[in-house]
Amino acid sequence: MTGEKQPKKTIITKKNPMPAQDPQRRSKNFEEVALGYPEDTVIAEAKRCLDCKNAPCRQGCPVDVDIPAFIRLAAEGDFGGAIQKIKETNAMPAICGRVCPQESQCEKFCTLGKKHEPVAIGRIERYCEDWELARGTFPQRVAPPTGRKVAVVGSGPAGLTCAADLAKAGHRVTVFEALHVAGGVLMYGIPEFRLPKRVVHAEVENLKKLGVGIEVNAVVGKFATVDELLNGGGFDAVFIGTGAGLPYFMKIPGENACGVYSANEFLTRTNLMKAYRFPGSDTPIRVGRKVAVLGGGNVAMDSARTALRLGTEESWIVYRRSVHELPARREEVEHAVEEGVKFAFLTSPTRIIHDDNYWVTGMECLRYELGEPDASGRRSPVPIPGTEFVMDVDTVVVAIGQGPNPLVPRTTSGLEVNRKGNIVADPATGATSKPGVYAGGDIVTGAATVILAMGAGRAAAKAMHSYLTQKGPVQ
Repeated sequence: MTGEKQPKKTIITKKNPMPAQDPQRRSKNFEEVALGYPEDTVIAEAKRCLDCKNAPCRQGCPVDVDIPAFIRLAAEGDFGGAIQKIKETNAMPAICGRVCPQESQCEKFCTLGKKHEPVAIGRIERYCEDWELARGTFPQRVAPPTGRKVAVVGSGPAGLTCAADLAKAGHRVTVFEALHVAGGVLMYGIPEFRLPKRVVHAEVENLKKLGVGIEVNAVVGKFATVDELLNGGGFDAVFIGTGAGLPYFMKIPGENACGVYSANEFLTRTNLMKAYRFPGSDTPIRVGRKVAVLGGGNVAMDSARTALRLGTEESWIVYRRSVHELPARREEVEHAVEEGVKFAFLTSPTRIIHDDNYWVTGMECLRYELGEPDASGRRSPVPIPGTEFVMDVDTVVVAIGQGPNPLVPRTTSGLEVNRKGNIVADPATGATSKPGVYAGGDIVTGAATVILAMGAGRAAAKAMHSYLTQKGPVQ
């Protein structure tokens, strides 16, 4: 009978827990920490979704995945349909399912999350793509060739996303990567235990199936400039996604001592150069008895957890605010605590102490207290005079942020940058001050998240497609 009330949906208030390696075991290996949901758990988690008509979760997704639709398919056990739905707007779901901060994006707006724990959207997404990768990827629809050529500079999340969307639109895309493998920060920055490199390789191979060409060891700004790619290189447009690869330092005495690393160097040598496999790899890395990591973001957590796996006795996070202000993902902090990372809150270094051979022997620090909120809304750290003390450490990793890679902006004529060196680009389109040149990701915004960079890549691809279409057919 019509008009009959449907039975009220049973609310499951808690997320299904994510299986993970034992902390004591995983702190000594580089295998993935989170093991992923089994099939029955994925279906059970997907069935927690309320299937809201207005889909508030979508407003938190920078790449606009139709979240209710793919979750509905996953709840039915149709994982093939689910991954095809995801890939309508997300070129790299296996990566997003692992490293995106869903708690501050899609899950933040989940209706169920207003009173209970939100649906584990990222965990379901991860399962769907892992399911596909294990069985062979579904072919994606590619438009007929337009004859237009696009150069993408940088193969990080912004560049790869932009390349995928442009290739599906029928344009001939070539990605130029400065390093010897594609993936950008996904390869050199995020550790194996959080994002296995086989997953990144698989996602890159999927892009190649769309027709995307990838040239590695290709340093734009050296072998060719953006101007040369446009004038004589045969490219009709260029996207710049070179990221934030310039590390910041504290500018304190002793920072040039042996045993002081930027997080960029520390993680790149470990992740990309496989230092953790030495002597099986060609690039070792020295990790001392006690390591101090300066900073409180995800990069700091990655560095501190990596140090443990490389064999240090103690790994410390030194952060000038309290635990409540930590910018790192809650899950990453919890994992760090479980693995034995120690925390020195309301503490900041004033100088690094070294011996006559310039090797680190300690770090002088000052205690802090929290004052009034700053411009970001976080309470400002205020030093407490007379509270100096020395931490017993012999390795320091500086993880306080990084700025834009300057090479491409400096070698491109007519390209506007701001006082920090970031490229000035329209946030809605990625258009820069130079016609035919677009930019997105960390090179524009400063260091941010993988998914925000992907969102910028998608927005730029849409605008570039319109720009290329307006140029008319190739003569």
